Amino acid sequence: MESRTLSPEEVARVWQQCCAQLKTELSSAVFNTWILANPLTHLEYLDDTQAQATITSPTAFHSINVKKNFHSKLTLSLGELTQRQVEISYFIGSAPITIFREKKVQQPNQTFMPNTLLTRPEFSPSPRVEELFSPNTLENAAVDRRLLRSKQIGLRTDFTFTTFAVSTSNEMAHAAATAVSNQPGSSYNPLFLYGGVGVGKTHLMHAIGNNILQANPQAQMIYCTGEEFTNEIVQAIQTKRASHFKDRYRSAQVLLIDDIQFIAGKNAVQEEFFHTFNAITKKNCQVVLTSDRPPHEIRLLEDRLRSRFEAGLMIDIQEPSFELRTAIILLKSQAQNIALSIDLAKRIAETVDSARKIEGIITLLRSAVELQGREVNTELIEQIISAQKPAEQHLSQRTSPSEVIKTVATHFSVKQIAIKGKSRVKNLVTARHIAMYLLKQELSLPLVEIGRWFANRDHTSVLHAVKKIEQELLYDQQLQQEVSFIRKSLQA
Repeated sequence: MESRTLSPEEVARVWQQCCAQLKTELSSAVFNTWILANPLTHLEYLDDTQAQATITSPTAFHSINVKKNFHSKLTLSLGELTQRQVEISYFIGSAPITIFREKKVQQPNQTFMPNTLLTRPEFSPSPRVEELFSPNTLENAAVDRRLLRSKQIGLRTDFTFTTFAVSTSNEMAHAAATAVSNQPGSSYNPLFLYGGVGVGKTHLMHAIGNNILQANPQAQMIYCTGEEFTNEIVQAIQTKRASHFKDRYRSAQVLLIDDIQFIAGKNAVQEEFFHTFNAITKKNCQVVLTSDRPPHEIRLLEDRLRSRFEAGLMIDIQEPSFELRTAIILLKSQAQNIALSIDLAKRIAETVDSARKIEGIITLLRSAVELQGREVNTELIEQIISAQKPAEQHLSQRTSPSEVIKTVATHFSVKQIAIKGKSRVKNLVTARHIAMYLLKQELSLPLVEIGRWFANRDHTSVLHAVKKIEQELLYDQQLQQEVSFIRKSLQA
């Protein structure tokens, strides 16, 4: 699919649907202040899987707060509506502001028809010429370009070397990643990082990319996962655009591929990656790879690829120690502007074993503080920890996804086909979201696979459902009881 910019009318319709969804989740005051007054003004479909959106705010104060507090909700909602992974940019300036006005209708049993769209232009004062070319403005513009470039590539801008906690378990990987980012292509090529889940492989990979872009924002860089690389090859062959795919990847100055083990056993994909790898390294350009295991343990990986991976620098990143986990918690809480004492950080560190789980707890902590107005104290930390404990008691590996869906359907007295379908009836949506949550937490199924069980829903829709249940489990006692009962039924 070619890139397509949606018309203002189409953008307005998407924004209307997004607002209708968010209005049910937020209070009227929060919705009117931070959602309604900061509209979607641009939406572009890059291809069948990705889109770019622009949220325009009247002031910098509005823009900062919307990005800080509602970015994840907006991303999930727009992703679900467009069936694409949406990258949102935030701008300040003139924009048509979408207003929702209730409109009466003639039906005897209804009083209002929701969400009638009107627009009105609002304008911001133009900056003076001397302000446009001040050193401070130019420096900020350079930073903005780097951040925008990072987002376009798919890098997380908060994954930097500054936010990476270093200890004996990862100091060698950190040193090598820093060296590669300072002199890409001239040392440790390829760099192969491997280790278990949540040890910091992806963080270091993104930090390499962000550091290279800081020195050269125009660097030709590609970041993707092994699965995405595979899907792009398949799509290129189907659409007869294989030459375009080859030109794009083989012209890269920096190639970052996460979870490279995914290409093992796929002959056509390994063939293409072999030639791509040779083309990039022949130009002394940098390749960075991550995997959950070393090359010699990746089954069905071709020998010629294995030998090339092992010819570079391979580093094993160990599980984080208690001290490192505490440091990671303090760093991530500081980045989220959460005042967390070292004693509370140690309490959290006692209950988690990976950086990924830490990030999930910090996200729950932030939502409790910002959306519920909770105070960060021992009671809140214990409540979050206790809510996470059931998720650690995974079901037997013999439990199938169909059994989970059947048990949820029985609990809510609905049909399985209804849960899997597209109905938006409230009790069905709740049952569907719980089923998705259990499939992710209990069976550790990938988001894409879970989506296939529910009428081929997009992975962003599944992620939205899982996050929603996680947040509601913090304070909804009724939901806690229902999820606990379903778990016990499955275990029995």
